[in-house]
Amino acid sequence: MIEKLIKIQQNLKAPKNQHNSFGNYNYRSCEDIFEAVKPLLEEENLTLRLNDELVQVGDRYYIKATAILTDGTETIENTSYAREEETKKGMDGSQITGASSSYARKYALNGLFLIDDVKDSDTTNGALEPTKEDAKNWMFTFGKHNGETMDQVINEDLQYVEWFISQKASDYDKKCYELLTGVQLPTEEEAREKIKLLDEFNKLVIETDTDTDEIYEYYKVKGNADMTIKQLQEAISVMKKKVK
Repeated sequence: MIEKLIKIQQNLKAPKNQHNSFGNYNYRSCEDIFEAVKPLLEEENLTLRLNDELVQVGDRYYIKATAILTDGTETIENTSYAREEETKKGMDGSQITGASSSYARKYALNGLFLIDDVKDSDTTNGALEPTKEDAKNWMFTFGKHNGETMDQVINEDLQYVEWFISQKASDYDKKCYELLTGVQLPTEEEAREKIKLLDEFNKLVIETDTDTDEIYEYYKVKGNADMTIKQLQEAISVMKKKVK
């Protein structure tokens, strides 16, 4: 079963057949994925179905979509969530639910078949400045914390959230993280500067035989990665004097 799924993942080509004229970008819909995967399912004698479920998290409702791949004996599933907007201009309640269902189904399929939509504009539609409420309702739709809010996981598994923020997060995700933690994330320029300073710091530690524990104790940090740019600059300045 796994071998069949891997083969489909390797061979699936789902083109972006839809076009948003306002944002001037192309994107793929659930239907585009269905049409692309149907011949591959037939070749492997597999069946694909999708289930929707309405779930409540706090005072908000989410559509939980599950993509189920089966050969009649074994099954492989992937689940994704989409929050229902309370109101949306030009849509009634049924249309809002339908839009949330389509979104959740698409990303359940993306996860199952390893379709990368990170660069699609439809993954970032909506307000780019989340509110505190948006941040509290932000939910993981993949991985070991699938279905849990970021707020929950920060309290239970902060290391996982920090990994996500550093590796996979969009700007919107990072802003939600900042709202929830009060931590101001570095800009890309600041991140590059810090990498450069860390490299210089490490070289000077070796060259000057500096006891890093004393530095970390002075700045009340666990390691050089926890030091701010200003702290790194200060420590580097002190070590450079030793070289002279």
